Amino acid sequence: MKIEFEVTPGSFDTSVESLQKYECPEWFRNAKIGFWSHWGPQSAPMYGDWYARNIYIEGHDQYKYHLEHYGHPSEFGYKDIIPLWKAEKFDPESLVAKYKKAGARYFVACAVHHDNFDNWNSKHHKWNAVNYGPKKDIIKMFKDAADKEGLPFGVTVHHERSYSWFNTNKGADKEGKWAGVPYDGNDPAYEDLYYPPHEENHMSYPHNPSQEFVQGWYDRVKDVVEQYDVDLLYTDGGVPFGEVGRAAIANLYNHSEKTHNGKCEAVYNCKNFTLSDKKKGGLHFHGDYFEGICVEDLERGVVDDIRDEPWQTDTCIGKWFYRVGQQYKSAAFVIKMLCDIVSKNGNLLLNIPVKPDGTLDETEEKFIEDFGAWMAVNGEAIYDTRPFVVFGEGKKVEKNEFTSFNEKEIEGDASQIRFTAKPGVVYAICFGWAEEFLVKSIDTTYKVKRVSMLGADGELEFKQTAEGLVVTSPVAKPCEVAYSLKIEIE
Repeated sequence: MKIEFEVTPGSFDTSVESLQKYECPEWFRNAKIGFWSHWGPQSAPMYGDWYARNIYIEGHDQYKYHLEHYGHPSEFGYKDIIPLWKAEKFDPESLVAKYKKAGARYFVACAVHHDNFDNWNSKHHKWNAVNYGPKKDIIKMFKDAADKEGLPFGVTVHHERSYSWFNTNKGADKEGKWAGVPYDGNDPAYEDLYYPPHEENHMSYPHNPSQEFVQGWYDRVKDVVEQYDVDLLYTDGGVPFGEVGRAAIANLYNHSEKTHNGKCEAVYNCKNFTLSDKKKGGLHFHGDYFEGICVEDLERGVVDDIRDEPWQTDTCIGKWFYRVGQQYKSAAFVIKMLCDIVSKNGNLLLNIPVKPDGTLDETEEKFIEDFGAWMAVNGEAIYDTRPFVVFGEGKKVEKNEFTSFNEKEIEGDASQIRFTAKPGVVYAICFGWAEEFLVKSIDTTYKVKRVSMLGADGELEFKQTAEGLVVTSPVAKPCEVAYSLKIEIE
């Protein structure tokens, strides 16, 4: 079988050299903050991440939960969880409007996770949200809501690893009452969801996937990109499947040209696990990475200095999928993280876990309210900015060998500062309050015209000293965390 990957005609082809002509669009560079709905059937049990895989791992916490609440996975498997995701209170217009009010400048939805279930009216896969579960085209509904709010719309696809990730469904218990009884993934009637029998059973990209699987991966990505004219595509790792994966990128960029008067306005996010894969001796593989073909994404990751090219952190306030009782990051945690990311030429894509009925819980609503209140005051220091000559002052984020999975709350007083800039203006975002703020990086080589604080009335008294710019604080705090000095210079 030869894999067919028809690509929309345009400026890009499947070669690395062609894709390296890509330039990140200005809308993405200016947006800085996007909200994400990482949602699907795995939210139905409200018991956290990777439910579809872990219920087939004997002894796992989610296996035990599933056994207690639904039954043994030989009789009640993931196919039976899917109908429990009903999205009966799903109001995408309200959700996306809420996210925009909180500061989002783009919106992204999960189109398919590792569970091999498409959240759109998929032309190539019957296990989709129109046929099963909510019986709604979730992606179209989100796309329409984003269009109404004037937000660029993106999708994430995670099924490049589902061939290996989801193969736990072929097993059976080794001990106890159900020992030797095959899980429902062994039933040939459900191979289109669970895949035909094969040997791979791990969490990395498949090492030797069937051609049918790779063909299906490409067809489904092409379908969702073109049906919904997406502005952003994210694959959960590096570029999958060699030339086939590069064809998906070329098709995204060329389709964007086709729908934007010959100009590519699309963003492709992928991750660079090259060093990580190498250190693990080839036992794990998470796709290819080539500089310049995309906007690099760091999952739950940060960097320690300004990057020349735009990049993105994707993270969540809690678990990726909704879990009852989970602990959430505070608004202050994420605000400081956003300031740090933007100061280093990055964007933040933030997931808010949605309950299976399509609503948010009270703590999430409060997070959005608090985050939005800060953005309403300080958004000028975030949107449309570029890095200053240095990213900030104070303690650096700890340098990590790998840039992903290293996020920690940034602590600090008024000496912990992050900078952003616009023509003639430097914003110094101070993470703590002080009677006098000292900004060491604005020395006497800069001619300061005036200083104010976003959200506070009037100009602030300042003096330029050998130590730096000294600014007298306003009488009252304009917000609860991260105070933005607006420093106008000649």
